Amino acid sequence: MNKFNHVLLAGLCALAVNASAAEAPADAATKSAEVLRPPPVPAAKGPSLELAIEAARVAIETCSAAGGQKIGASVVDSAGVLKVLLAADGTSPRGVQSSTNKAVTAITFKTATSQLTEQIKTDKVLADKIAANTSFNARPGAVLIKVGDEIIGAIGVGGGKTDADCAIAGLQKIQSRL
Repeated sequence: MNKFNHVLLAGLCALAVNASAAEAPADAATKSAEVLRPPPVPAAKGPSLELAIEAARVAIETCSAAGGQKIGASVVDSAGVLKVLLAADGTSPRGVQSSTNKAVTAITFKTATSQLTEQIKTDKVLADKIAANTSFNARPGAVLIKVGDEIIGAIGVGGGKTDADCAIAGLQKIQSRL
């Protein structure tokens, strides 16, 4: 057998192997992919979408009634994933972003941002940690959403003068139905 025949024979063998693999049941490829794929991450706990929308809406209405404040209201789940973001007509982009940053900050540090505002006055390590991340905002305006002692989310309000009061009003409206 000459060199050409060896190359031809090797090519035919490779073709035969590929053909038999292609004829193998699709289940084999699917099963091996399933073995390698990690299990899905369970959804984080949080208020239902309906309750999250209601809390944000009440926060906006409360701030609007308190001097026409135009605010953004964000609700995040226990993993800090944004569930709802509502903004009153005319809300500034900064107010909208601030609402989400405050909610994320509250859930990350497991406390209301009004408490963090006070803590960073005396805790330099905490102050530096918050300052180092542009996604954090420790100004008053976010409160935790809890069922008993379990944190399931946070509501953040930004863009107004009474952000914390508006966030609390949103939370109070839904608290008994969580």
